[in-house]
Amino acid sequence: MCGIAGFVNRDNKPVDPAVLARMTTTLAHRGPDGEGFLVEGPVALGHRRLSIIDLAGGSQPMANEDESVWVTYNGEIYNEPELRKSLQARGHIFRSQSDTECLVHLYEEHGADFAQFLNGMFALALWDKKRNRLVLARDRMGQKPLIYAQTASGGLVFGSEAKALLEHPEISRRLDLPGLARYLFYEYIPAPYSIWSGLRKLPPAHVLVWEGGEARVSRYWTAPASLEESESPPFDVAADQFWTDFRSAVARHRRSDVPLGVFLSGGIDSSSVAAALAELEPAQGIHTFSIGFADPSFDESAHARLVARHLGTNHHERTFAVEAVQELLPDVAGWLDEPFGDASILPTHLLSRFARSEVTVALGGDGADELLAGYPTFVAERAADLFRRLPRAARALAGAAVGRLPVNHGNISLDFRLKQFLRGAAESAPLAHQRWLGSYSGEEIQRLLIAGETIDVEAEHLLRASGLVPSADPLTRSLALYQDTYLPDDILAKVDRASMACGLEVRAPFLDALLVDSMQTLPPRFKYGRNQTKRLLKKAASGRLPATILERPKKGFGIPVAHWLRGPLAGLLGSLLNRSRLERQGLFNPREVERRISEHAAGVRDHRKPLWTLLMFQLWYDRWHGS
Repeated sequence: MCGIAGFVNRDNKPVDPAVLARMTTTLAHRGPDGEGFLVEGPVALGHRRLSIIDLAGGSQPMANEDESVWVTYNGEIYNEPELRKSLQARGHIFRSQSDTECLVHLYEEHGADFAQFLNGMFALALWDKKRNRLVLARDRMGQKPLIYAQTASGGLVFGSEAKALLEHPEISRRLDLPGLARYLFYEYIPAPYSIWSGLRKLPPAHVLVWEGGEARVSRYWTAPASLEESESPPFDVAADQFWTDFRSAVARHRRSDVPLGVFLSGGIDSSSVAAALAELEPAQGIHTFSIGFADPSFDESAHARLVARHLGTNHHERTFAVEAVQELLPDVAGWLDEPFGDASILPTHLLSRFARSEVTVALGGDGADELLAGYPTFVAERAADLFRRLPRAARALAGAAVGRLPVNHGNISLDFRLKQFLRGAAESAPLAHQRWLGSYSGEEIQRLLIAGETIDVEAEHLLRASGLVPSADPLTRSLALYQDTYLPDDILAKVDRASMACGLEVRAPFLDALLVDSMQTLPPRFKYGRNQTKRLLKKAASGRLPATILERPKKGFGIPVAHWLRGPLAGLLGSLLNRSRLERQGLFNPREVERRISEHAAGVRDHRKPLWTLLMFQLWYDRWHGS
């Protein structure tokens, strides 16, 4: 895992190496083990290295035999041994054991189509000296970030994080107001958009080719269609085959020349990763990591401990007071260069820091929920379909009854779940899911924002959803939307930023390319059927994990945000969102913000999500735009 940055000028204008040095330095946290540069004519490639494979010989940027193709790259290529063997058979000469080197040779064979042959997590920039061509590529599911911008002079600037691009003299630091509206709607900004005017995120499974001042972006992979049950093996057979494929994915993901461990939350996803790894190597040598909290309603460490004892792993556990999470807020605002409203980034960073004290690489369970239908929102989608069939009077009566429930600020309390459900229950599925996940509806954003240049975020969201898999069944359409937005730009972005801030590489075996292709073809009822989410995974893991783990309801990596905003963070909330400050800032309606703060403080309404989303924006704004 590393950080990359660079730029190319049009018309062979020489680059300024000092600019590249500044850009690359901003990414030192991603690569604390070294740096490297290529400055040659119109191109500048920079690299910060976190050494994982071939510690002595894997320095970047790296070139092919005649130095006509160069690459700077962040990630891991899991099918590198197979690629190396086939490329050597075609006459390519390797000078290192690093997985990086296969990229330049694969490009020599296939040109800009090379990315489709990669099984890995990656973001890369490749310079073709003979063609004066720069190629950017990002992995299929979006595990590694890649930001770019076209300059007014016809060049292109790129980097792992926006902060690197902001060091380039042609890149503006202007706030993108449509990006702000998207942030309020999603709690993050989905690719290809950004909070920075002029900056774009290369979407997952896409390549960008820059030549002669022009950039072309294209998709190189599309998920295969799901099969009908009549075309698929029986469910039990499919579950057995899934575990075999999953164990192979874990085997590919464990390749490392540095210590490796497993994030273990006690949920079925991370527990399955640990169980599969324990079938590949002695369990007592596997380091598993979990954290707990003094507040029992947010503490899941007992479940992780149960799995670790069941498997016999070398388990590491630490309990934190909630104050330790609160103290992270200034740090998070410092290393996030885009506002991010998912509060679980705080405990994710604590877990990453804890694991980094023992290992350099960790395996996690990310991706299973979005590929195998693990979220309770998929259950809610079925319930909403029934709700919409009720007479209007019955729906109104239900809404009134739920509205009278007393506010409970506990972790995913009953009244919170019911009120969130009703926010989206009457809407079409794509909009319902986002209402359940997000902080603000389109109408609420219109009331909140007073700045111009905004957009209809809900119409944009519906248009995006309609273009994914329009002819598929309802569950597959919903899963595709999660895989297009929530997975890459919330879940994977969170893990990348939280882990790379302390120099830890986190890998996701569920997102292995071969395994993803296999999971995508599964019949929908194998994923969510018989009123059971992640049905196939639970069947495959039965007998390998304790029954209580398989039967546990989904529970996120939560922290007591609702309580904090009424207690220890109330002062910070008030200072960042007071009327005089908001009036000077000119973005938000002070009356609308004051209403939410006062209702939440009085316990009349639970505004934890919208207020946290605003708080995180203001912390980001202070860091990057000044108070």
